[in-house]
Amino acid sequence: MNISTASSLLPTLVNTDTISLFSLSVTSPTRPHMTSSSVTPKPSMCLLDDTALRLPLAFLYSLLFLLGLVGNLFALWVFLFVNASRNSVRMFLINCAIADLVLLACLPFRIFYHMNGNHWLLGHVACKLVGNLFYMNMYISITLLGFISLDRYLRLKGKGRVKRSLAVRLCGWSCPWSWVACGALWGLSLAALVPMIATAEDKEDKHKCFQFKHRQLAKGKAYFNVVLVALFWLVFLMLIVSYAKIAQRLIKVSRDKPDLPNAQRYERTAKKSFFVLFLFTLCFAPYHIFRPIYILAQLNPTAPCDYLRVVDYVNEIMLLFSAFNSCLDPIMYFLISGSVRKTARHALKNRLSNRLFVQNEVTSNSSTTEFRRSSVHVALTRTAD
Repeated sequence: MNISTASSLLPTLVNTDTISLFSLSVTSPTRPHMTSSSVTPKPSMCLLDDTALRLPLAFLYSLLFLLGLVGNLFALWVFLFVNASRNSVRMFLINCAIADLVLLACLPFRIFYHMNGNHWLLGHVACKLVGNLFYMNMYISITLLGFISLDRYLRLKGKGRVKRSLAVRLCGWSCPWSWVACGALWGLSLAALVPMIATAEDKEDKHKCFQFKHRQLAKGKAYFNVVLVALFWLVFLMLIVSYAKIAQRLIKVSRDKPDLPNAQRYERTAKKSFFVLFLFTLCFAPYHIFRPIYILAQLNPTAPCDYLRVVDYVNEIMLLFSAFNSCLDPIMYFLISGSVRKTARHALKNRLSNRLFVQNEVTSNSSTTEFRRSSVHVALTRTAD
């Protein structure tokens, strides 16, 4: 009885095991974590195709490079070899021109990258070096403009010796505060540049550069960019307050004491101060308004690809405005520095006078030649007669 019962149950057990094994073999490939439709794409799989911007960016950066190089080299030549004054504004303008020239030296690398089909050939270390040098000198220029506004405000509000010389005592030595401020600024900038280059990105691609980067692993760089954005708005607020106070003071003096020899000049200086503030706002404000959105996109691992493409496009356009400042800074030098204005006008006057002289010489020579030709023609005619 037991044997028959066991023999009768054996097929049932065999069938049950067979069905269970068959069901496992069928259902195991359809588990959720194995299906391709349910795999969530990683942020690194998002390809940012910026082909449409390649040629416009290459052309515009080439134009900015040429204009900025000519203007800043001319300004630096004036500050170093023509202007004999040793005031703090001159020191700040010299450093600003140097920072602009270093920034402009980074543009040929961007131009070649875009002309080469957005294909980088120098490795990821060189890419980080060029990119961080660009941003470092951009923020050095921003800070120097803030120093200039602060220096002018302190001199306007100061009395007696403060107006003539603002100095800082270091180790018993008295140094102009402009020297100390510029030295500290360059030292801190270079110290911050080293970890930005040494720290690895989330994904190192030696053939890509100057494009959107995720910062889920390198969050320290994103937080440092937040600090730079805060620095910009602090300098921007300093500029607004300083130039507003300067303009208010100058306009008040020009209206209260119109008999002063420089009364009209004070009012013109106040208007120039607002123009400097306008240039600063035009170049840097759009980029730093959009910058927080860009940083948040870098820290967001689930951002859609379409959104990241828009963020990357807008960031490239805003960055063009920031680079445009290196071309407009020589205009600021022309407005702030009287020596730059005098030298530029003198050079332009000499060039125009030389051109007029050459034209007069050509006209005179051509008239003499025509006179000689007509005289020869008359003499030949008379000989023939």
